[in-house]
Amino acid sequence: MISITAQPPSPTRSHPRVDAGFMVKLFTQGKAVLAKADNLSMQGLHVLGDFFTAEERLTLAIPLPDDREVVTKATVRRRDEESISVEFDQLDWDDMFALARFLHPRLP
Repeated sequence: MISITAQPPSPTRSHPRVDAGFMVKLFTQGKAVLAKADNLSMQGLHVLGDFFTAEERLTLAIPLPDDREVVTKATVRRRDEESISVEFDQLDWDDMFALARFLHPRLP
């Protein structure tokens, strides 16, 4: 007799990440922080430094090299001793296109 056990699918990234290496500004509750972006995707940003708590809401200013500055709201989704990962709120079309222009040539 053959037994088949269903395994839940492993999570996969729907938005690949690329190295960022530039400075971003984070704003929340009257506090402004300048930090280095480690990597970036169409869905979020990984930032070096331990600045905010999980689930905290903030505003990001991402000055994309040779393009526009993307300003958006975001939520801290993961946090450890050395970094935070934030998920963007809904981006407008201009910001989505600017992120795509940055990401596309850097994708593997």
